[in-house]
Amino acid sequence: MLALGDSLTAGYGLPAEDGLVPQLEAWLRARGGDVRVINAGVSGDTTRGGLARVDWSLTPEVDAMIVALGGNDMLRGMDPAASRANLDGILAVAAARDLPVLLVGLPGPSNYGPDYKAAFDGIYPELAEKWGTLLAPNFFAGLAAEGDPAAVRKLMQADGLHPSKQGVALIVAALGPKVEALVAAVK
Repeated sequence: MLALGDSLTAGYGLPAEDGLVPQLEAWLRARGGDVRVINAGVSGDTTRGGLARVDWSLTPEVDAMIVALGGNDMLRGMDPAASRANLDGILAVAAARDLPVLLVGLPGPSNYGPDYKAAFDGIYPELAEKWGTLLAPNFFAGLAAEGDPAAVRKLMQADGLHPSKQGVALIVAALGPKVEALVAAVK
């Protein structure tokens, strides 16, 4: 399985074994999954970068794909229509190869105004429906369960954007069941 993403997928700021992909693979194996997750996370990557590299990233051994891109698009204020088109292109490549996909979303930011937020918020559920992919609506759902913003800040690295090892563990616990459903879709 390929995890196509940005710094959140790559494990930015963490020792390699503490990043999302190693923790996710360990979580799946602890639950009996015979799974190898390939880390195709590139720090700073946008949906455009993901689209540019998806084709060559899908090597013959890849039997499913997690797509977790869009955070850097938002940070750069990219037009949500461009992000949507890029993600649509990534999902088209996966569909052409008959690969099951888990699309992992992010909530749109409110600092660019309500129209931008609404446009970005619609991308992931609409594309998941269009392509028949599995959907995890919010990458950070495991952290949001903490409720208290002060508690969430303690689960982030100093930059406030990337989760700590403990934060990644909570993200994996929330995301894991969706990934198990993706694994089941392969069989």
